[in-house]
Amino acid sequence: MTVNNKVVIITGASSGIGEASAKLLASHGAKVVLGARRKERLATIAADIQQRGGQVAYRETDVTKATDLVELVKLAMQQFGGVDVIFNNAGIMPTSPISALKTDEWNAMIDVNLKGVLNGIASVMPIFAQQKHGQIITTSSVAGIKSFVGSGVYGATKFAVRNLMEVIRMESVKEHTNIRTTSLYPAAINTELLHTITDDRSRQGMNTLYSAVGISPDAVARVVDFAIAQPDDVNVNEFTIYPTAQA
Repeated sequence: MTVNNKVVIITGASSGIGEASAKLLASHGAKVVLGARRKERLATIAADIQQRGGQVAYRETDVTKATDLVELVKLAMQQFGGVDVIFNNAGIMPTSPISALKTDEWNAMIDVNLKGVLNGIASVMPIFAQQKHGQIITTSSVAGIKSFVGSGVYGATKFAVRNLMEVIRMESVKEHTNIRTTSLYPAAINTELLHTITDDRSRQGMNTLYSAVGISPDAVARVVDFAIAQPDDVNVNEFTIYPTAQA
């Protein structure tokens, strides 16, 4: 049970859960390939990983562009000779009541949280199917398993991801491709997601909750490490990660 020498692609890697996962996995011997829109931030994270003896590559990546994911996979192949895992972690959370009709934000969430995940899956599926192994990890949300006022569209994208991941797992059994899937359902994790909320009431409510009970993204990174470290014949496919203090 180890992540050593696994090649792991991570999107949304410039902060929060993605950054924490990259650093932890690299410290345990994984070869991490980082993608995010903030290239300068990726460079800083990569330099830190290298200084600690880790192996890392990175590329500016917008998950809403399928070609960017294809190029990120190419980088992994060129730099490390293969791909074992993709962690679809990029996401945004501009929550608001449906009645506020923030339709631009609805479309952005669909593009990043759902289409971005599909783009990541499409970029690795041919490789995983051919080599008969691989793992797809995706950050959903506790809003992907429960309904919350103010999170209608955000939750819809996360419920969709939950279904998508389970269908991939079931289809891989039928197709004998041995693709493992892991869905993560984080609750109040202190990341930059709150910065994307423009609705005043929603932002105030979230800030109050997270200030009271929020925990470090390192908590989710440890779960990612655990999931990847499992033997190839073991698929741990769902994790809900709550702060102990959150009701």
